[in-house]
Amino acid sequence: METELLWRFGTFLTLFALFAGLETLVPRRIRTLSRRRRWPTNLAMTVLNAVALRGLAILMPLLAIGAALDAQALGWGLFNRLGWAAWVEVVLAVLILDLAIWAQHLITHKVPLFWRFHRVHHADRDMDVTTGFRFHPVEILASMGLKVGLVYLLGPSALAVLVFEILLSGTALFNHANLAVPTGLDRALRLVLVTPDMHRVHHSVRREEHDSNYGFCLSVWDRIFRTHVPEPTAGHEAMDVGLEWQDERPARLGWVLGLPFRR
Repeated sequence: METELLWRFGTFLTLFALFAGLETLVPRRIRTLSRRRRWPTNLAMTVLNAVALRGLAILMPLLAIGAALDAQALGWGLFNRLGWAAWVEVVLAVLILDLAIWAQHLITHKVPLFWRFHRVHHADRDMDVTTGFRFHPVEILASMGLKVGLVYLLGPSALAVLVFEILLSGTALFNHANLAVPTGLDRALRLVLVTPDMHRVHHSVRREEHDSNYGFCLSVWDRIFRTHVPEPTAGHEAMDVGLEWQDERPARLGWVLGLPFRR
């Protein structure tokens, strides 16, 4: 478990530094608010979410990877009964878990109670690498509970879950980055992965646009379920990012944490 934490934390820091640097060099959009105004809140939420997950680990000692090890020891879950090759199991587990996160994301937009918490993520008026981990702690805990339950049901290896967790966090940093990806490269990457331009549509203030492009890692689910919107109506440079709060309140930590409890 300590090795897993080192892998995840090391990968997170490396990719965060990479995409933060790249979006500084080749930004896609002019910022509405400065990093100095927004980043303290977004980074503080990252710390709060990490603390919340550590607290959950006290009540539920087996988080996603621990659950995989426990399911293997108990012989629970589909993959523990099939005995397929390790690489097949990793590929299938990543696909199934990514589809589950896609479905969870869609549900957070459709169910009013869940949307109250998820709109914390969408209220950010600028979209950059820190938006990728700007989630309310309640949503983070609920998402982990879903993953743990799914891991017990599927019985994937700990390696498969680790690969998925690294992919999910890495692509979330990438596709939220304020990064100008060349058009040809974006088109090629979008065949498989969710790119910054694809996901930026999802952060539009327009309801028909932010109810689209739910993928975090793989882009295929939005095409299969016909929720893919290729470009924002106003264009990437002119579109408004965020929700109805087009002021500095979404950059205040106290306001953000209390948002789900306001009308």
